[in-house]
Amino acid sequence: GPGRGMMSFERPKNTRGTLLRLLSYLGPSRYLLIVVGLMLGISTFSSLAGTWFLKPLINNFILPGDFGGLGFALLKLGGIYLAGVGATYAQSQLMMRIAQRTVHTMRRDLFDHMQKLPLQFFDTNTHGELMSRFTNDMDNVMMAMEQSMTQLASSIVMFAGTVTMMLVLSPPLFAATAVMMTIMFLFSKTMTKRGRALFRDQQRTLGRMNGFIEETIEGIKVVKAFTREPEAREDFGILSDDFRKSATKANIVAGTIMPVMGNLNNIGYALTAAFGGFLAVSTGFDIGSLAAFLQYSRHVGMPINQITNQINALLSAMAGAERIFAMMDQEPEIDGGSWSLTRVAGKPGARNGSEAWAWERTDAEGNTERIPLRGDVRLHNVTFSYDGRTEVLKNVSLYAKPGQKIAFVGSTGAGKTTISNLLNRFYDVQEGTVTYDGIDVKDIRKGSLRSALGMVLQDTHLFSGTVMDNIRYGRLDATDEDCIQAAVQASADSFIRRLPQGYETVITADGGSLSQGQRQLLAIARAYAADPPVMILDEATSSIDTRTERLIERGMNQLMEGRTVFVIAHRLSTVRNANAILVLEQGEIIERGDHDELLAQEGRYYKLYTGQYRLS
Repeated sequence: GPGRGMMSFERPKNTRGTLLRLLSYLGPSRYLLIVVGLMLGISTFSSLAGTWFLKPLINNFILPGDFGGLGFALLKLGGIYLAGVGATYAQSQLMMRIAQRTVHTMRRDLFDHMQKLPLQFFDTNTHGELMSRFTNDMDNVMMAMEQSMTQLASSIVMFAGTVTMMLVLSPPLFAATAVMMTIMFLFSKTMTKRGRALFRDQQRTLGRMNGFIEETIEGIKVVKAFTREPEAREDFGILSDDFRKSATKANIVAGTIMPVMGNLNNIGYALTAAFGGFLAVSTGFDIGSLAAFLQYSRHVGMPINQITNQINALLSAMAGAERIFAMMDQEPEIDGGSWSLTRVAGKPGARNGSEAWAWERTDAEGNTERIPLRGDVRLHNVTFSYDGRTEVLKNVSLYAKPGQKIAFVGSTGAGKTTISNLLNRFYDVQEGTVTYDGIDVKDIRKGSLRSALGMVLQDTHLFSGTVMDNIRYGRLDATDEDCIQAAVQASADSFIRRLPQGYETVITADGGSLSQGQRQLLAIARAYAADPPVMILDEATSSIDTRTERLIERGMNQLMEGRTVFVIAHRLSTVRNANAILVLEQGEIIERGDHDELLAQEGRYYKLYTGQYRLS
């Protein structure tokens, strides 16, 4: 609407740097851009020349009454306009291609970089915020390239050309037009400034009203439970009325700008025409020149408006590009490891567990060192904090010998999940060390470390695709038989076969069509397909019926067979048969031992077990 140009837009913080970087993305299309520039020149020239043509048409053909010559001249004029139309079409087609190609490259670079970012980046930025880099910000950049850039260039050339032509035709008439344009420009500037302030006010009141609506919808149960509907209605009435007032003021100003500007334009045109007529009568200024001049004066104001709008659109796109580049400049995950996993040949019978693999590194002299992969994981005096202030783990030491099952027990927020984040190197420890088969995990390549650890997380994430694809996510080279075998071991096979298309059933993102328990069984099958020597299980029992719970327990027990396992325990049955139980409280291990030893201590574990505390 008329208020578009007044909306407050975002400016980039470093316009020059962002522009240079954007131009570097346009590099591969530089030859096409030269063609675009050429086409732009032709279309602008055709528009200016068409108007200039009025002068000879009137002076040489219409006034003397040479209609034969007029027909031929009109054909010529048609040719000029046709060339302009062709050039404009070619330019917009080419710019669209260039914009799509450039944004495709940017989007791919951004996605590739996103895969390398540490988890902390995703934990500290909302997912919607990150998504808008790929959607809104990319769209703004694309629109700016497709339209704003060429329109801006075209408007600037058009304005310069029109002013030049007007000066050539009649300097005194141009001086009169310039005075009128200055008055219009000052009026427009004052009104726009006022409008922008009012629109900011409108956005503020709208934000407050929307926030209240969202809060009420989310908390509707509470509103109803405490019968606060009358108060909610009253508060909303006040907020809505504030918005009504500010929106009315803003839109009245926005609505008056265009008609007032239009009328000023018409008055200016009439005054120019009158002055031109006076010059024609008194100084012999020819009619053809006057007609051409009036045509130019009609359009001289248009490029100015367009230039302002396009600059706003470009700055908004540059602010989007700046946010995209800021994400591309985020430090990637540090991966300075020298050890990597390698398959050990000559063990044909080995199941895909520990015996088939070894850690390997080659030093500068080319000597290769090998350590068999056994699954011995230890934490030595680990202290860790997510934000550098609150310590989530304090001086924690623990060891898991190959094949042992270690259970973590403790209330929510005691640091259980943090331990699994550190084992996987989603985060690195600040003090102390974490070792895997005696190697500091900071010396192991992250890809290798993570493929030697399997995880079944509490919130099982499934991807859009078939059930088979989701199991194969654990190990991409697994055959269909391997996947089915994994599902059988995970006790997931029976429910999968009951699905409409069995293993080929397509599930939507996050498995909306499956129950919580079925999703968990698929996660166990996925971990089974990966078949790592060390497993981290975050058991989730919430909202699962007993039958499925038994299946999950059976699947988990199969999965733990012969591996080192860390369990974040929610079920007492899991805890009972663990080799060692660690009771965590506020980031410290307050008790350790097996089930019988801990019961004998009659401490926190005893209370948890006898039901005086809940395991959570």
